[in-house]
Amino acid sequence: MAVMGYLRDRMGKIVAGVIGLSLFAFIATEAIKSGGSFFKGDNNELGSVGDEKILLDAFNTSVEQNTAQFKQQSGQGRITPQITSYIQENTWNQLVSQAILKKEFDKLGLTVGGDETQEMTTGNNPSPQVIQAFSDPQTGKFSHENLLNAINAIKGLKEDDPQKIRWKEFVINLIDGKKTEKYMSLVANGLYVNSLDAKDSYEGKNKLANLKYAVLEYNSIPDNKVTLTDADYSNYYNAHKGEFKNQQETRDISYVSFNAAPSAADSAAVKGQLDKLLPDFSKSTNDSLFVQINSETKTPLTYQHKGELDPKIDSIIFKQNPGFIYGPYLSNGSYKLSKLVEARMSPDSVKARHILITPTESGGTLEKALARADSLKKLIESGKATFASLAPVFSIDKASGSKGGELGTFGRGAMVPAFENAVFDGKKGEIKIVTSQFGVHLVEIEDQKGSSKVVKVATVDKVLSASSNTQSAAYSKAQAFLISLSKDNFDAEAKKAGLKIAEANDIAGIASSLPGLTDARDLVRWVFKASKDDVSDQVFTVGDQYVVARVTEVKPKGTLSLDLVKKQIEPAVRNEVKGKILSDKFAAASSGSSSIEQIAQKAGTKVLPLQNIVFANPVIPGSSAEYKAIGTAFGLSIGKISKPIIGQQGVYVVSVNSFIVPAPLTNAVREKEQIGQALLQRSQGLILQALNDKANVKDNRAKLL
Repeated sequence: MAVMGYLRDRMGKIVAGVIGLSLFAFIATEAIKSGGSFFKGDNNELGSVGDEKILLDAFNTSVEQNTAQFKQQSGQGRITPQITSYIQENTWNQLVSQAILKKEFDKLGLTVGGDETQEMTTGNNPSPQVIQAFSDPQTGKFSHENLLNAINAIKGLKEDDPQKIRWKEFVINLIDGKKTEKYMSLVANGLYVNSLDAKDSYEGKNKLANLKYAVLEYNSIPDNKVTLTDADYSNYYNAHKGEFKNQQETRDISYVSFNAAPSAADSAAVKGQLDKLLPDFSKSTNDSLFVQINSETKTPLTYQHKGELDPKIDSIIFKQNPGFIYGPYLSNGSYKLSKLVEARMSPDSVKARHILITPTESGGTLEKALARADSLKKLIESGKATFASLAPVFSIDKASGSKGGELGTFGRGAMVPAFENAVFDGKKGEIKIVTSQFGVHLVEIEDQKGSSKVVKVATVDKVLSASSNTQSAAYSKAQAFLISLSKDNFDAEAKKAGLKIAEANDIAGIASSLPGLTDARDLVRWVFKASKDDVSDQVFTVGDQYVVARVTEVKPKGTLSLDLVKKQIEPAVRNEVKGKILSDKFAAASSGSSSIEQIAQKAGTKVLPLQNIVFANPVIPGSSAEYKAIGTAFGLSIGKISKPIIGQQGVYVVSVNSFIVPAPLTNAVREKEQIGQALLQRSQGLILQALNDKANVKDNRAKLL
């Protein structure tokens, strides 16, 4: 029983390990973006990598596991649509990367032998994941003996036992992780940094330049003074074509929304409900029951310190006497009434130990559990036994029982209310019997520290929501607008109705929210089923908004055409055209000038100094990174004036006053190691991206999720 209990305690960590070991951290990122268009086929086929299918059922199972792990690690019980989308994206990336790497492993013949597997699990140097899963959560100490006992217990289980299945999955993922290590090691062994690389890196970080520059900024020319031609757009597009690669299909929409948020009348009606409850709440002698009957949120009454109450009442309640009622007040989308039930001084923390007894373990009834607790209490009080000796034998809480029942020191909010009230309201040295939802506790209060005021507040709330009349009015307006639409008149009809058109661009197929619209998954799903210029076939409910949308652009996976990026690149194209004008201005000013000061004066600007600039950090203080300008300066001879340089903020001319050359690099080993480490970190993500691009990944998530 002890081994199986230990094993059950560790299964949570093993499950987390199975999830975490699916891929290493460099795989479980958003670095890999997959795309693809939907094709007719199996509705359970979420996507594929080459000829290997990724099935919807398997994906959903992985999402559930990753969600459980997220909740465990973050302590969050509620998962927002945004977090769900993030987990889904990471899960997809994991499954795609696993499929891609499996093909690479098979191609290279990478294996993990039986001896390696044994060493990772039960050997003298087990995997860090095994150590983590089988370490004491209190001390962090790893027990090799406990590990072996647990594995022997697993071997005795039936093949379909969930614990045995999880262990097998855990080992399989350990093996996959080891294969990935080997694969990445092969890559690392192919990276090489020579002495010239080290020298260039050293000088780039340590060679200093003192220079001066003049700049004609782009904003010195009004935008309306520049006319952009098709040739200007084409030239810029062709020069930067590699920047317009779409990793996955995206879409743009325009939409109008109709507000169905609670109206002033709705607010008054909800507030009025609490106004009617106020007299009865004031006279109530059972505030806990009053809350349970009248409040939409059934919050138990517990003692709280200053700073733990709703900010709207925290500073007010602590100055009042019991019976004081504040409200109705609006907080977090609800109207509330709060009544100060009790105020008292209380310890800040308590040290306690317990023995937990359940009816099941003591004969089947609560009375028998209470009787056993009373018997143990008498043994301790009579001196015939100690608390520490009884806890390992009688407590079903084995984690604390093995330590004599010790729970450590804790503050309010750490324990269930019944247990908390007993130890905080009792006295140091007192032994008490307490019943909670977990069973019967025999509790000893070992110590109490500190003292501060706590309050018990009863709060009745009513959620502020839109009435059916408010919702119906907003929906009717949205429906009337929808009926008036065709593919060609969206903008005109919106203008006629006095509606503001909003835009959402570059929407991914699995997006769960859009700018200004949360929980918009249904709308996004329609967007990816529609074609360009299609108007939504229904009014979508998104939070407290009713939305009607039109697809304005479909941007396929791959290099986007000039037409699709024309609006996006317009500012850069305009600056490029301005750059030519300003370059000509500097060139004209350079004619007959012998110094940068003369050039600046003729061009109508001034010369500014720059001290101690390094090549590796090409930032002009007060401006931005100017790679071309600073890079040009480091290639100039001292005193030479550069030609006009088209930069980020404007057009520059520079001249170097002096260089401060660092001492020669005598030992390149450390520099090589730093460069090599940076290359290694970059290579892992780049390899996966390259493999992904080559792998023929098809992604149907936009239609199936």
